[in-house]
This record gives sequence, structure tokens and C-alpha cells, in this order.
Amino acid sequence: MYAWLKLSGLNESASEQMQDFAEKRGSGAEKIVNGAKEKGGAAMLTYHHFKVKLPVYSKVANGVFDFDNMKKEYVKTCTELHGHMENIEEMNQTKFQELVGKLEVLGELLIKSKDSQN
Repeated sequence: MYAWLKLSGLNESASEQMQDFAEKRGSGAEKIVNGAKEKGGAAMLTYHHFKVKLPVYSKVANGVFDFDNMKKEYVKTCTELHGHMENIEEMNQTKFQELVGKLEVLGELLIKSKDSQN
């Protein structure tokens, strides 16, 4: 059941911690997404910020995690966000919220996976 994390060097207890963590964080993010969508208007920025987190949390909660691939996605997202530094005025609020939300969830899970090993 936890082979994905064992391949990353985590024991069964750490694997369970990661899955539980992702499940709880995903549940909280889903509540925020639903509430923001219901409110509409300016809350839609919050909706976009948290909606991008849901598939990532879901994968990890269901046992799909590859540290190296997630780190590559984290670097790719950082690079994309950094690429807008010189032309931030060309980015829209939705895209900004999506990038920052994705960066947060990836970084949070990468850090948690390392913390779980200790």
C-alpha cells in the first residue's frame, strides 16, 4: 500500500504520516475551495489559489508520490513564477494565485516528506 514512499526511503509509519497529512490538508483546502466558489467575486482568487492544490493532495493521500518528480515540478513552478518578475504587469491575478498555490502545496509536501523521515 505504501510502496511509493518506501521507494523514497520512508518507512511504513512515515508513509502513513504523509498520506494522513495530505488527506487532512486536502480536506481543508476543499472546504476553502467550496466556500470561496459559493461567495464568488473577490473570493474567486482564493478559489483558484486552493483549487490547484486539490489534485496534488489527492495523489499523495492515495499513495502516489515521487519525491524527485515532485521536486522537478516545484522547480518548474518556481521558474515559471520567477519568469514573470520582469513583466509582472502582464500576469493576471488568477494565474498568480494558481502558481503560488501550486508552489505552496509542492513545497509543503516535499518538506513534510523529509520531516516524516526523522
